[in-house]
Amino acid sequence: MKRTAILLIALTCACAYAGAQSASEPASVSYALPRSVLMFDVKAQKTCFHAGPYAKYAAKYLGFEAKEADETTYDIVSVGVKSKTEADQSARYSAVITPAGRRDYFSLSSQGLIVREGGPATGTNVWRFPAPKNGTVSVEGLPANLTRETGTLYRQGRASVQQSAVVEKSEEQKAREVADRIFAIREQKYKILVGDTDATYSGEAMKATIDELSRMEAECLELFKGSSQTAEVQASFELIPEKDVLLYVAFRVSDEEGLVQADNIGGKPYLVELKPEEVPAAQKPEAPAPAKKKKGKEAGPQLLHYRIPAVCTLRLGDGQATLLQARVPVYQFGIDETMPIATTK
Repeated sequence: MKRTAILLIALTCACAYAGAQSASEPASVSYALPRSVLMFDVKAQKTCFHAGPYAKYAAKYLGFEAKEADETTYDIVSVGVKSKTEADQSARYSAVITPAGRRDYFSLSSQGLIVREGGPATGTNVWRFPAPKNGTVSVEGLPANLTRETGTLYRQGRASVQQSAVVEKSEEQKAREVADRIFAIREQKYKILVGDTDATYSGEAMKATIDELSRMEAECLELFKGSSQTAEVQASFELIPEKDVLLYVAFRVSDEEGLVQADNIGGKPYLVELKPEEVPAAQKPEAPAPAKKKKGKEAGPQLLHYRIPAVCTLRLGDGQATLLQARVPVYQFGIDETMPIATTK
């Protein structure tokens, strides 16, 4: 039992010594400077309009113009922007970090360095394009599709033979019947409101009757005016600013496809303008006293690279109105700096 305890203590001490020795040795690291990715979260309202079957007769029978073709439109509801940081693979460096230099390295990692070797941070883009509802224009009690027409088949003197046949009504005939029904409903509502009816309506009974007649009128009007269904769609877009390029297309809106990427030239462009603020140069410290030169060749101090972002004023618009204005940090528009780190233990 004592031998087992002594063995465990010896192993623990050996591991602790090995860890301390490893921590005291220089470590080689690879890192990249950061760059900013602008994320735009866009919400839009999708409207699907379905023309009424009797739209072309609206002006003739009801006195107003109606759209005769189906269409889909998108209107921007809201736009949000945020800045995400990832590794700039075009600005990669390696360094040997000694215990004395690790303090400087880790203090900069939260300000201008990407420490992890793994690569860029990833985000989740949500694309949601709900299928349009099957919009139809319907109304209870539509006029019958067929009608009976009577004509004279044969006539000689006063004698004649009548023929009756069932034929399909024309579209205009059906439109006229629906228009007549609309005027009849309006006349009935007027008579109820002024009391020109055999029945007496008051209180809740009058309100219920008027509401039902209004519902019937609205359903009939849909056959001329058409109907619309709306739904909310949203999408996320990424934009990586490039040095000295200040104008970009963030995304586009297409009436056929909705919210689409900037390279889809079939949509209306929404432009982003960036105006970076100047990053002032750091003040130079006072020159230290010259150190005494030692004999033999010595390597110069190792430099650690880091990047200071520039704060940019961002404006997003459609060319006519500004939808969004914000201030965001962009590392690419900032300045790259270096600092010496300790090269001895």
